Amino acid sequence: MVYVSLDGVAGPLAVGLQELVRLCLVAPWWRDAPGRTAGELQAVADECRQDMPDIDERRDRAARALGLDPAGLPSEATVLARLADLSRGLVAEACLVVGYEDEPLGPLFDATSARP
Repeated sequence: MVYVSLDGVAGPLAVGLQELVRLCLVAPWWRDAPGRTAGELQAVADECRQDMPDIDERRDRAARALGLDPAGLPSEATVLARLADLSRGLVAEACLVVGYEDEPLGPLFDATSARP
């Protein structure tokens, strides 16, 4: 699964629908993750929790509705590390998105700075 933003960045999010669903369940704020430090990522997650105090309950309910065991979901750090891993190597090369002027769009995640 590849995400393409209107801001001119693109990149792989997941290999398959199951991985994408887990990402969205565990870190629904993932779009705010690119280029942030671990502390900044924690601040984004904390802000999301302040805006939606029952986010963990919603995640668990959604997971169960999808037939997933909430206890088996990966951690936020794990899914963000996976995004960083997908942002480099063969997967990133295979998912290269070219813009209007035949130039590749910028990477969604800088594999060096996106690591939590």
